Amino acid sequence: MPSKAKQIYWAVRRVWTSRDTGQMVAEWQSQTGDRVLPDNHFETMVYYADGIVNMYQLRQWYEPLKALNEQSPVVLVCRSVTAALELLEESPVPVVYGSRIEDIENLVNRQRFKTVLYVNQNTRNFQMMRFASMLHVFISHGESDKSYMTSGQMKCYDYAFIAGDAAANRLGKALMGYDVARRTKRIGRPQLDTVATGGVPLPDDGRTTVFYAPTWEGDRPSMSYGSLASHGVAMTAALLASGQHRLIVRPHPRTGVVSEEHLAAQNQIATMIQQANLADPTARHVFDQTPTFDWQLQAADVCITDVSAAALDWLATGKPLVVTKPAARAAVLPDGGYLATLKLLPAKSAGEIVSVIDALRGDTALAAQRERWVQHYFGDTTPGAPTAAFLQACNEVAAERDHLVAQLTEPAASNGPSDLHRDISELEEIEFES
Repeated sequence: MPSKAKQIYWAVRRVWTSRDTGQMVAEWQSQTGDRVLPDNHFETMVYYADGIVNMYQLRQWYEPLKALNEQSPVVLVCRSVTAALELLEESPVPVVYGSRIEDIENLVNRQRFKTVLYVNQNTRNFQMMRFASMLHVFISHGESDKSYMTSGQMKCYDYAFIAGDAAANRLGKALMGYDVARRTKRIGRPQLDTVATGGVPLPDDGRTTVFYAPTWEGDRPSMSYGSLASHGVAMTAALLASGQHRLIVRPHPRTGVVSEEHLAAQNQIATMIQQANLADPTARHVFDQTPTFDWQLQAADVCITDVSAAALDWLATGKPLVVTKPAARAAVLPDGGYLATLKLLPAKSAGEIVSVIDALRGDTALAAQRERWVQHYFGDTTPGAPTAAFLQACNEVAAERDHLVAQLTEPAASNGPSDLHRDISELEEIEFES
């Protein structure tokens, strides 16, 4: 039984949250009140049920979605008003806010959706899946060997767009009864096609630029891959002290959501970088708070990261990579793939990062090995090829949906509705909580 103090706290919080939400809904209405979206127009929906903290999962898809929108009109459906307001300013495709399932239903009835794309496994995805008149596709928000990538939730989608052979092997090994060949389409990593034009300009002064991109602390013991609290401060201190390195530190957007220790380490590192730049303005170290993850891949010579999608995105560059060993014993390490071939950096060796980097940069055998793994994870990385594969996969799914709809609307030989048609009609009558 919660204490009286806790009861009061949560009651007050609910009031203030409701008040803040009401204000933001009013702001949304004021910004979109005169906007009219055409009916019977959009063919592809991107469904996003999360808030601002996870928008990095969506942002990486902006460029591929822009390309898709040119051939199949795309609308982004957002269930959080805070995220919707943010997306209204930056999304390359139209944004619709709908807090209630009724709002989503009205939108579906006014449009001709063929495909719904999902970037994460939010449980509210299942509210969207009640609609049986379109095909549902999981496109994820990265390629990694995290246990997240083999969640049984993958089975709920009609298709999963995956990067390459590594993802196919991973799913085939982990998911019982999952037809990988039938239910996946390989598209590479379209984000790699994006030419980095923004970011922080850095001088070409002979320093080795090191990109440190730790993941967050994770929301369960098996996903505790984050290195900020265990490695981050020691590595930062060593690299800042060398005089030969420029450091870009880009913490994960979710850092501190679970662990105050990780947030404290992040703040300490930010202070260390600020002090180092004051002591030597030519160093130009960066505590990276830019909105995009792409320019760093071009700017840096070496990457340090954790067991995460960032490791494999960096792999595609062909440049040296250091991966940390999780300090949490419960963290599930990959038992196959590229990361399983690496000697992970333990916390006790974090202060030796300069010598570790020097050794990697001079190892030509490792460079050749990286090229083979790039093919395994991403397939064809020729500029433009992944985006083309993504567009083709979207076209194939849309065409299949049209074919299935045609079958459902044709009377069976008995002139009665097919079993599948009847099943879908019954499914759409099921009430879901909004």
